[in-house]
Amino acid sequence: MMRSLFAGVSGLQNHQTRMDVIGNNIANINTVGFKKGRVNFQDLLYQQLQGASRPTEDLGGVNPKEVGLGMSIASIDTIHTQGAFQSTGVGTDLAVEGAGFFVLKEGASSYYTRAGAFNVDQAGTLVNPANGMKVQGWMAQDIQGVQTLDVSRDVEDLIIPVGSKDPARATTMVNFACNLDKRIPEIPEGATALDIQRGTWNTTIKIYDTFGEEHSLQVDFTRVPGTANSWNATVTVDPEAEVATNTAIGLGEGAPAAGGGAAFTVNFSNNGTLLSAVDGAGNESGGAGNVIMNVAFDVQNTDPDADGAQVRQAFALNLGTVGGFVNSITQYAEESSSKAVLQDGYSMGYLDNFKIDSSGIITGVYSNGSNRTIGQIALASFTNQGGLEKAGENLYAVSINSGAANIGPSGIAGKGGIVSGVLEMSNVDMAEQFTDMIVTQRGFQANSRTIQTADQLLQELLTLKR
Repeated sequence: MMRSLFAGVSGLQNHQTRMDVIGNNIANINTVGFKKGRVNFQDLLYQQLQGASRPTEDLGGVNPKEVGLGMSIASIDTIHTQGAFQSTGVGTDLAVEGAGFFVLKEGASSYYTRAGAFNVDQAGTLVNPANGMKVQGWMAQDIQGVQTLDVSRDVEDLIIPVGSKDPARATTMVNFACNLDKRIPEIPEGATALDIQRGTWNTTIKIYDTFGEEHSLQVDFTRVPGTANSWNATVTVDPEAEVATNTAIGLGEGAPAAGGGAAFTVNFSNNGTLLSAVDGAGNESGGAGNVIMNVAFDVQNTDPDADGAQVRQAFALNLGTVGGFVNSITQYAEESSSKAVLQDGYSMGYLDNFKIDSSGIITGVYSNGSNRTIGQIALASFTNQGGLEKAGENLYAVSINSGAANIGPSGIAGKGGIVSGVLEMSNVDMAEQFTDMIVTQRGFQANSRTIQTADQLLQELLTLKR
């Protein structure tokens, strides 16, 4: 009878522990990134009253006689199934779709979480505003003017410098992909202003100098008299300026010399695609690849250089690929167009906003229209994520059975993707928890009945003396 009492007590204690886990699950049903717990039971030691015996010629075998001494908790598991997503519209709210954890740091200590309710603090650091822990990742590095991410480096704090300056960038490349209408007539000798207007097609685009000051680049195209597929092009910078800008254009390496002329000839094949270009000195482009003219113009209101000469700015005028038509200048019997005329310069701007894509890459959006890579958010994965220790505040810490954190970008080595503007909700199912609560309550009641019955038996034994 004493064995049944102790078995009942073990049942009461362990069902109470299971109820504690269920209560914690229900309490965190609306906790962002929470992962539910589950209790597994196992039977305890057994007292053997009689051992087993093997069969003989006269008798069969006899099974052992054993009495159980109760039950215990086998494990309390953390169930890392995916929680539902809740849209918030906040750009710094992040969720992991698939495996992986965000990496947070407090001093030298690292923690891991599925709760991505982040924000930017006063210093521009991406943090968890609930506890101030800093989100880890990789900051972009400026290598020869190109923002580059090196995810092989150790992770670091992510700084988003909202309001910081983006320096002006001078135009280095202008890409032409317009069409010249083959039906445009030649300009006859003694042409009137109307004849010149009808026989000329001009394209205009804004370009920038090193100060970020805006200039107007105009290219006028007129058919070469007596030819079917050749056009003269005249390049002018700031055509409406009071002081004429000295502009030069030519083929070859480097910027063309001042006074080298600001006109060139572009030739097309009989199928309307780009064939070649010839500068004012008679230099002709090669027979394959891109056709690029080098342009230089004087930058006004600048101090002379070391030689006392006017400061000049050079850029490449890319007419497209020989034989190409997608991103090249063409000559078809369609309306002339200035479609896809692009340049890479811009004025100074300020970081107005930023966005985070599915790879965790943070891109800054500047007031001058430029976009620049700022950094990338890191994710951590584990060989046994169920072995992580819960540290409170939606955090996990590495244990000796979880394995070391494998930190890298999302989408690599089994890591999931990052979704911005949403949060991952708790994976607790209320119906499941209430059902487990009923089963746990019945188990607790049954074990209490075992104790009551054993007590009654002991009471009967004590009354035998009367």
